[in-house]
Amino acid sequence: MTVREDDVRHSNGHLGVYGVVDKPDYALVIPRQGNLLHLVQQYRYPAGGRFWEFPQGSWPDGRPTTDPGELARSELREETGLRAGRVTSLGRLHVAYGYASQSCHVFLAEDLEAGEPEREPTEADMRQCRVDPDGWWALIRAGEITDAASIAAFALLSRPATAPHA
Repeated sequence: MTVREDDVRHSNGHLGVYGVVDKPDYALVIPRQGNLLHLVQQYRYPAGGRFWEFPQGSWPDGRPTTDPGELARSELREETGLRAGRVTSLGRLHVAYGYASQSCHVFLAEDLEAGEPEREPTEADMRQCRVDPDGWWALIRAGEITDAASIAAFALLSRPATAPHA
């Protein structure tokens, strides 16, 4: 991660400074079996608590995300132990484009096969659960899902096939 300040000229002609956080893109994967969604929970230091979310992450060595689908499969296997027979791209999200360059590639994983997680040491306390859509909304209402990328990814999953595209 790098942080920089750029001198900019705004659309109204005024000069200013813009702070930018550059981080590598990451992949978020929605593991779905029937109507059940797999979630993971871990402690998120900046937020000071444990929260449920979809499996997600970037390459541990910071390499560029040249194949987001490969990264999604890797994160799924690492965090849940699940292997996907089919991974479908649902789209790309900007995480916090008001100050960060990072984006999130969202995938749906189906035809799941169970296996052992391959978690990094920092994920040793990670938990897993499966929820149906009602359980998903209950966790949001309870404040146990607050991850904006997970919520936006669920919106991509839930959009009607005929939804207008920009």
